[in-house]
Amino acid sequence: MLILHKVLPLVVLPLGFSLVLVVLGAVLRRWWLVWCGVVWLWVMSTPAMGDVLMRFVEGTDRRVEVASLGEADAVVVLGGMVQQVPGVRLGEWGEASDRFEGGIEVFRARKAPLLIFTGAKMPWTPDARVEGDILYDRALELGVPEAALRVTERVGNTADEAREVRELLGGGRPRVILVTSAFHMRRAAMLFRRAGLEVEEFPVDFRTDVYSERTLKDVLPQVDGLEDSEQAIREMIGVVYYWVRGGARSAREERDERRETRDGMRIRGGEW
Repeated sequence: MLILHKVLPLVVLPLGFSLVLVVLGAVLRRWWLVWCGVVWLWVMSTPAMGDVLMRFVEGTDRRVEVASLGEADAVVVLGGMVQQVPGVRLGEWGEASDRFEGGIEVFRARKAPLLIFTGAKMPWTPDARVEGDILYDRALELGVPEAALRVTERVGNTADEAREVRELLGGGRPRVILVTSAFHMRRAAMLFRRAGLEVEEFPVDFRTDVYSERTLKDVLPQVDGLEDSEQAIREMIGVVYYWVRGGARSAREERDERRETRDGMRIRGGEW
C-alpha cells in the first residue's frame, strides 16, 4: 500500500502527465496531444512556475521567531533529511537538513522537555538504518541529553508519524511544536491535529527566494523548476487526499454514532 501511495501520484505529476500525453498522442496520431505534453512540461519546468506553486503550498516566506513559540510537551522533527552512504555512520545531509537544525534550536530555547525524531524507514531499503536513530546520535553529539531524546516506532509516511508520536506521548491532548519543511507543514499539521495532538507550527527549509529578481532564465526549463513544481503538486494531492479521507471518515463515524443512539433508544423503549 505504501508503494502505491508513492507511485500512483507520478502519473499526474508534470513529468508523468506530459509523458502520458506524448505517448497517447503518438499512439492515436493526435499530434496536438503530443504538443500539449511538450508545452505542459516546458511550463511546469520553469523556475517561475515552480516558484509560484511552491509559494502557494508554503503559505509563508519567513520563519517564526523561536522566542514567540509557546511551551509544549515535545518538539517533533519529521524525517526525510538524511542520505545514507556506505562508510558514513551518520549519513550525509539532504536538502531538508534545516528540519534537524530547527528542532535543535527550538529545544535549546527550552520550549519543551522532549525532542522527538520519527523512525522513518522505507520497506525498499531493508539494509538502511532507521533515520530517527541517526538523528538521535547526531543530537547526542551536539550535547542534547539522552533523557530528552525519543524516537518513534518505524514509520513510512506522515500519517504514520502523527499516529506514532501520539502513541509515544500517551493520553490527553499533548501539545507539540512541529518542525518540518514549509511546503510540507500544511499536510503534516492537519494529520497531527487529526491524530489528537495540539500543534504549534515551526516551518523551516523554505524553497522560495524572496530576494531574487526575475530574469529570462526563470521562463526557461530547468531541473530545479520541475522539482519545485512536482513537489508542490504532490503536497496539494496529499492535502486533498487526506482532507477527503478525513471527511469521509467523519461522516462514517457520525452515521455510526446516530445508529448507536437509535439502537440505544430502541433498547430503552422496550423494543428489544
